[in-house]
Amino acid sequence: MQSILQKATGIGPTPVHPENLNGRVAVVTGGAFGIGYEISRALAHAGCRVIMVNRKAEQGDDAIAAIRKETPSAEVEWQECDMGNLSQVRSVFGKLRETIPRLDFLVLSAGINTNQYGVDADGIDRHFGVNYLGQFYVCNQLWPVLRKTSKMADGATPPPRVVFEASEMHRTAPSNVHFESLDEINNPELGPTELYGRTKLALILLAKYGLAGKVIKQNSDRIYAVSVHPGAVNTAMQQQWKDAYPGITGQLLTWAMLAFGRDVEQGAYSALWALTSPKIEEQEMNGWYFSDPDTPGKETSQASDPKLGSALWDLSERLIKDKLGDDALVDWNASS
Repeated sequence: MQSILQKATGIGPTPVHPENLNGRVAVVTGGAFGIGYEISRALAHAGCRVIMVNRKAEQGDDAIAAIRKETPSAEVEWQECDMGNLSQVRSVFGKLRETIPRLDFLVLSAGINTNQYGVDADGIDRHFGVNYLGQFYVCNQLWPVLRKTSKMADGATPPPRVVFEASEMHRTAPSNVHFESLDEINNPELGPTELYGRTKLALILLAKYGLAGKVIKQNSDRIYAVSVHPGAVNTAMQQQWKDAYPGITGQLLTWAMLAFGRDVEQGAYSALWALTSPKIEEQEMNGWYFSDPDTPGKETSQASDPKLGSALWDLSERLIKDKLGDDALVDWNASS
């Protein structure tokens, strides 16, 4: 619906179509499907080498074929990884860290929509594991190559950027979030919207107080980390409302999202703007949250709480070490 309105009236998110990204490298989690695919597609058409990471092989094959049909020379490839399996994340992204020569764009777009409570391969609430903790671990595993690339940056090649697909749904996070323990995370009493909203809150906090506030500032790295809201987007993920809320409620929510949401290309504009706009660097907008292209979002008090951001960081590192061992995390000060 929004795409039709935009064509007819010009109302809608500002279109973003990157150009001249030759020689740059991007990794996009969830990059072969939905919003992630549109981000991968736009970057590849602009000459960027794009590595898409998804759970399903058929999505990767289809995405590569579709992109190369439009741009035969596109440098696109695919890796398989389940973001809800920390061991897989370590294996896949650890290998990428050792093999890619540079990393200019890291897009964390993989995720599941609102759904019933359940746990992932590591015994962690699957919303938190897939939408947040797996993405945190991707950042850690690839941070050395981001730092390496930042030292290559010059006037012609801007510093690397990390963009998280957060959401205005962070407003639905439980009011009593503390990020203190796994027991708090694995709470089956929380509803589907609360579980989902908590992960989007976590992504905003990670960009603002984790990467930008803790790592980048302390290391004086020339790397930018931001989070964005894509809008309500017409993707297959909207069908998960039926699973989250069985019955007429779920059917109505699915219908509403599909009827009034943005198309998938529009849903990619916020991330593409955050990846390529010179304004991010010119105005030192590190850690910011954007609700649309060039539109700073209005965060909740939870998303603006540095103590909550610090607690989330500590819990994230603790959970990964508990699951994979004390040597699981790459030193945030390291360079490849």
